[in-house]
Amino acid sequence: MRAIGVNELKTHASEIMRKVREERIGYTITYRGKPFGVLLPLEENGDVVPGKHRDPWASLELLRERMARMPRPEKSLTEALSEMRR
Repeated sequence: MRAIGVNELKTHASEIMRKVREERIGYTITYRGKPFGVLLPLEENGDVVPGKHRDPWASLELLRERMARMPRPEKSLTEALSEMRR
């Protein structure tokens, strides 16, 4: 998702809304560099477009579950890096 400042949104509102509507682009809206909102395209029934804008915490939870199922490596990361530096 692209980040856009509130001033840029104000200046280019019609162009940005066209991109959301026609190109299905989502934006994270920032104020002084910190995100505070999102602008997302909707389906015709008013629901958020599925799949593209998944909850980041849910994505991290899925990643944690996948990593837990993976076999443990024979060496730790520290050991592997030490060998590479020799």
